[in-house]
Amino acid sequence: MKISPEIFHAHLKCPTKCWLRAIGEVSSGNPYAEWVKSQDESYRANELARLVEGRSNGEVAVSPEAENLKSAQWQLATNVRIQAQVNSCSIESNLHAVERIPSAGRGQAAQFIPVRFIYRNKLTRDDKLLLAFDAFVLSQALGREVSLGKIVHGDAHATLKVKLGARATESARTSAASKCLLGEVRKRLEKIAALLASPTAPRSADSHVRESGTDVDETRGLGGSRLTCRCVSSFVAAEVTRLKLLRPELIRTSIPRLLRTK
Repeated sequence: MKISPEIFHAHLKCPTKCWLRAIGEVSSGNPYAEWVKSQDESYRANELARLVEGRSNGEVAVSPEAENLKSAQWQLATNVRIQAQVNSCSIESNLHAVERIPSAGRGQAAQFIPVRFIYRNKLTRDDKLLLAFDAFVLSQALGREVSLGKIVHGDAHATLKVKLGARATESARTSAASKCLLGEVRKRLEKIAALLASPTAPRSADSHVRESGTDVDETRGLGGSRLTCRCVSSFVAAEVTRLKLLRPELIRTSIPRLLRTK
């Protein structure tokens, strides 16, 4: 089975959505999601152009071959497609950019730092976990530790350095590693592997919610399926964010009306 950033991100939101995406269920379309995707892609292209500007050709590589990363001499690479094998799973990612810091001395390896670009001014933990996923794939492909990443985001082109933690190996998993971002990525991958090994979709979130007595919203997106994946509070938070971006004047009237339909 193959795990991509899209499948990993879907699992952060909802196991059912992850399972449907993995089996190739086609999305029925979501205008807001498409708008967010276009914003991310536009921001990524602009930021890559800004980073490359002023560098010589020898300092920058575009889509370098993954097998040549260890012997690379560039300082910045863009659109780096890599994959690695972890147990029965093939993990892959298309890294937005990778910075290479030359070896500090004889016998020391160069350091590789994955970079992600996000158009939003405010970051979430999911953003950091996606960066950690990139770092995990990179570390597995290189066979060396990748413990630092960067997120460039927002209108001010702010750069956040993210400490990802040491790479957790099969022979040495500590409680400290499990608390770091890379440790959480490994745990998520194990859950995703178990999920995708099942021939049937996971138990719908609505059955759990009915048992706990919690209200949920219904998320429509993949193949017209009605996926009960988020509680009302999460739904309202997402709706407020959307309205702030598109129609801020509708916040006071829209949210109460949406809640009455739940």
